[in-house]
Amino acid sequence: MAGLFKPARHGGAALTLDPVEASILRSLAVQMLELLGPEDEPAEDEDPLARLFAEGPSKAPDDPALARLFPDAYGEGEDAAEFSSEFRRFTENDLRTRKRNDALALVRGIDEAGTDRKGRTELKLDKDDCGRWLGALNDLRLTLGTRLEVSDDPEEAEHLYRLPEDDPRKPLMMAYLWLGGLQETLIEVVTR
Repeated sequence: MAGLFKPARHGGAALTLDPVEASILRSLAVQMLELLGPEDEPAEDEDPLARLFAEGPSKAPDDPALARLFPDAYGEGEDAAEFSSEFRRFTENDLRTRKRNDALALVRGIDEAGTDRKGRTELKLDKDDCGRWLGALNDLRLTLGTRLEVSDDPEEAEHLYRLPEDDPRKPLMMAYLWLGGLQETLIEVVTR
C-alpha cells in the first residue's frame, strides 16, 4: 500500500489510492460508523434547544475500543469517577457526533472522488476536509490499536510489528501501520 498524502496544487492535500486501498479505507470508516452507532433522530415536535442540552451517557462504554475513543476525563479515585461521569453526560453525545461526521466525511470523500485511467481514486481535500480526515484517521488507528492491544512497551510493540504472515492479526497490523503513514503525511501537509 503506497497511497500517502501530498500537498495539493492550490492548497489542501491530495491522495491517490489504488482500488484496494480505497476499498480498505472506506470499509474501515464504515466499520467505525457501525461501532459508533446511529445518531438519535429528533422527534418531529422536539424543541431544538432541548436537543442541544440533552444529556448523554454517564458510564464509560464497555467495549474497549469505544472506551479508548471516549475515555474518562479525570484520573482515578471516587471524586474523579463522579466528575468523569458528569463530564461524559454533557460531552459524549457531541463528541460521538463529531466522530461520526469525520468518518462520514472520509466515506463521502472516497465515494465522490474521481478516478484516473488506471482506476485509482484521486482525492483533493480542502482545509476543512483535512481536519475531518485527520480526526477519522486518528479514530481508526485508536480503534485498531485497541483491538490489537498495541502498548507503549517497545518490546511488545516490536512483537506486533513482526507478526508471521499466517497470524490473523497481520492484516489489521498492516492497516494500522498504513493508517499511521496516512496520518503522518497528512499532518506534514497541513502544518507546512
